Amino acid sequence: MILPVVAVALLRDDGHILMQRRPEGKQHGGLWEFPGGKIDPGEGPVEAALREMEEELGVGLEARALMPVSFAHSGETHSGERRVLLLLYVARAWSGDPIAREGQQFAWVAPDALPDLDMPPLDIPLVRDLLRWIGAGAEQGK
Repeated sequence: MILPVVAVALLRDDGHILMQRRPEGKQHGGLWEFPGGKIDPGEGPVEAALREMEEELGVGLEARALMPVSFAHSGETHSGERRVLLLLYVARAWSGDPIAREGQQFAWVAPDALPDLDMPPLDIPLVRDLLRWIGAGAEQGK
């Protein structure tokens, strides 16, 4: 069984990206990740991303603000764990200031500091792809 999950990199005008720390006691507790969550049954990835940003951080996003950047997936597992498909979007525009609605810690991180964060395995390739995406955007005058 594959569990589809969405993540959103909120990208401020100064280039910093919002990262949040997973709660202790959960899988990958204490590690830094992009905010997001599971896609509910009958829900599309964009709908899930909009809902998760409101639920977790109290920010409003419009579907057109989301740009797909990358995805990562866990490989075959024989230990009974679910495989995960993680879809990463970037948003440069949202309404409201992020707040930790679920008690999680979050921080605005400079792009060059992202690789230094302790992260779950699936977030690591997403960071590499995000940094390439940001670099390509800068070269194209975005």
